[in-house]
Amino acid sequence: MNHDTYADSYIRGILNTVKTIAMVGISPKDNRPSYFAFKYLLERGYRMIPVNPGHAGKEILGQKVYAKLSDIPGPVDMVDVFRASEHALPIVKEALALQQKPSVIWMQLTVRNDEAAKLAENAGIKVVMNRCPKIEYGRLSSEISWIGVNSRTLSSKRAKVSGKGVQRMSLDRVTMQGGATDATDKAMQSQSQADAQAKEMAAQDSGN
Repeated sequence: MNHDTYADSYIRGILNTVKTIAMVGISPKDNRPSYFAFKYLLERGYRMIPVNPGHAGKEILGQKVYAKLSDIPGPVDMVDVFRASEHALPIVKEALALQQKPSVIWMQLTVRNDEAAKLAENAGIKVVMNRCPKIEYGRLSSEISWIGVNSRTLSSKRAKVSGKGVQRMSLDRVTMQGGATDATDKAMQSQSQADAQAKEMAAQDSGN
């Protein structure tokens, strides 16, 4: 599979299907990208499980922290890798050793390990790399449109509100990719700058 780009239908299919997500490498610090992403997905109805050996037994946002994937009671649908790229392979190997394997391995922004991806795909597991599920959810649900960012998706169907607040939208609609605009390009440049900051902070997260 080409991991340089993903069809919206592929990403949407994953986010619409998974229910339980184990985030490996989450930081308990509320100014870290992993914390933001965890909180966002938790508020969108996903069952979020924090995995961080340095904080095992504690809680993050009311959710018990586990030291490793094999400590989690019950199966998980998706493993969200919030560690540096070199750590992705051992995490995938651990996931494959579980009695019930996850259906998705998702590597966060700036995280890419093609060897790990191939290993997972050979086991029948879907893989996403160098993407953030928080950003992808916001883009595909058009939540980010509320802050003036062109999501590059077009739809004639209004997004459903998910939970309280007009900015929480569901993914229950079909979209198609739209064309680029000057505003979109500026937004993407801003996103690139944000991605660079996220990369630096994600590296710090891996040590916490």
